[in-house]
Amino acid sequence: MKPRLFGLALVLLAGSAAAFDWPLPDWAPRPPVPEENPMTAAKVELGRYLFYDTRLSADNSLSCASCHRQERAFTDGRALSPGVNGQPGVRSSMTLTNVAYYPTLTWSNPGLHTLEQQALVPIFGDHPVEMGMAGKEDLLITRLQQDPHYPARFRAAFPEQEGVINLDTLTRALASFQRSLLSFSSPYDHYAYAGDRQALSAAAKRGEALFFGERLECYHCHGGINFTDNHQQANWAQAETGFHNTGLYNLDGKGRYPVNNPGIRELTGNPADEGHFRTPTLRNIALTAPYMHDGSIATLREVILAHYARQGLATTQGRLPNPLRSSLIAGFTITESEVDDLVAFLNALTDEAFVTNPRFSDPHPPRSP
Repeated sequence: MKPRLFGLALVLLAGSAAAFDWPLPDWAPRPPVPEENPMTAAKVELGRYLFYDTRLSADNSLSCASCHRQERAFTDGRALSPGVNGQPGVRSSMTLTNVAYYPTLTWSNPGLHTLEQQALVPIFGDHPVEMGMAGKEDLLITRLQQDPHYPARFRAAFPEQEGVINLDTLTRALASFQRSLLSFSSPYDHYAYAGDRQALSAAAKRGEALFFGERLECYHCHGGINFTDNHQQANWAQAETGFHNTGLYNLDGKGRYPVNNPGIRELTGNPADEGHFRTPTLRNIALTAPYMHDGSIATLREVILAHYARQGLATTQGRLPNPLRSSLIAGFTITESEVDDLVAFLNALTDEAFVTNPRFSDPHPPRSP
């Protein structure tokens, strides 16, 4: 029997909008929502249309979904994604799995806290250029206003603003859809929380013991319900945030990372922050290769054996371990069979219902060739 938790339930209210009923299991807390942007069904559905709309890019070639594909847990399978000008970005597309719970929203910007703010970055940012709409705000709004369906959808989503189409309502709708992207139906969830002791294979159970053991120490950064040390939830006074240097690079023997990817040091100016990047969730990790902030590691086996077991990938490049790396990146010995077990556990964090849920898919009719 499938648990009752994971369908997206929508409850109609009196009036023109519908409230959003969080599809959460009993053990999962509700994520926070900004007071100025309460969740409604109409807003979530409008955000879904916008998320898959290529008219949000300068040349009508890219949508949010171009870099965040549902079947890949809302990543894109590339190390770096090209923008409308063909130039690749500098960091890998992050998964949107349970993004509503994260207090920081990019690999290396600890000051970017809300999905409403973050939506502006790919659309209008120019470092790097992604969707290429900087200076074209009026064009973007005109495109949406001239669509035969969007005016009615904006009126349903924002009746208190009489359906105005502007950057504020656009980003609020996109943020609402992204907050609806909840994933709590992996085999591990059924095993650990829903009481199905048969949901994990014997190998995955052995991998669980390794993951939560002190020899590998994975769980220190990848803990909690989302397997990360970046977490917030409704009614929390303070969020948990984690940015770490895992020793991926050591270009000068003193801990230097590539000049275009120095981690949060780029914003803080603190040399001690060199190489510090946000800890990603491990939910749906098997679907989100390649790994690390720059997509530089192809497989989970390599992440384990070539990176973490060796005190950081820099050591496989003939360099000393990064002296600025976290003290938790101490290296470990592990057998091939143990790696198999650990990968089996990580595979058990895949939520097939999440990546096939039609309510998260492209709502637009197929385009003519």
